Amino acid sequence: MISLVVATLGRVEEIGALFDSLAVQEVTFEVILVDQNQDARLGPLVAEWASRLPLRHLRAPRPHANAGRNLGLRHARGDLVVFPDDDCLMPPGTLARVRAAFDMDPALAALTGPAGAPEGRLGSGRWNDRAGPITLANVWTSVIEFNLWLRRDAALRLGGFDESMGPGARFGSAEGNDLVCRALAAGMEARYDLDLRVIHPDKRLSPEAVARAQRYGLGLGFALRRHPVPLPVRAAFLYRPLGGALVSLARGRLLHARYYMASLLGRAQGMLARPLPWPASLEPAPMEPTP
Repeated sequence: MISLVVATLGRVEEIGALFDSLAVQEVTFEVILVDQNQDARLGPLVAEWASRLPLRHLRAPRPHANAGRNLGLRHARGDLVVFPDDDCLMPPGTLARVRAAFDMDPALAALTGPAGAPEGRLGSGRWNDRAGPITLANVWTSVIEFNLWLRRDAALRLGGFDESMGPGARFGSAEGNDLVCRALAAGMEARYDLDLRVIHPDKRLSPEAVARAQRYGLGLGFALRRHPVPLPVRAAFLYRPLGGALVSLARGRLLHARYYMASLLGRAQGMLARPLPWPASLEPAPMEPTP
């Protein structure tokens, strides 16, 4: 069984669309909805879908993406687990493709794919253009949290997502990359499938995106520092945003230039940040009694 852990805050309609996309999947799964809202806005949605999907509704004690994901991981019953965002869509056949990949390779611990845009192309960002094993050199273009599928036992052993990273934390991104790097360090096998896509809205460049670019860069820089990443790979994550800022300034695209400079500053700060201990392993939550 595949456990889909959906940590959510603030959204309702988008979760219904995700559930619609899951209702046509042909593989056994469960949905663990980790509710970080302080109100009961999800009550009607849960009531509507409780008889249509194998759905469990958990209340999170605090609004923190990775704490919510780890809470759901501890409650997961499936042998595989994934963490779709609350505004994702699963194309038909996605779960079957994942199930077949893990069944064919018992050594496989993690499977990833790129983001897909609603229009059918690849989602925004730089993506690895070759399927195959994930390494410390290509993990940075092979992982996005909402398309990261893991064996549950491996995810628990690794400690799940680092709660000092991701939305709501100081190091605001790259928690998925970090988790896969820790899997590689533990000798686990991770693979990237270019055709395994989860649909996610593209994030437009906006003043809000610029405002969070430094925090996201901080997370990426921290992850790059934490692991023995080849020096040319680290350097590329500094000179690319610098080049992007200079080109944007030359073209008069000031918002783009601000975005690149904020990313550069955050990445540099992350690379200089004090290292933190890796997460400890997680214990599964006690099984709930059958009604």
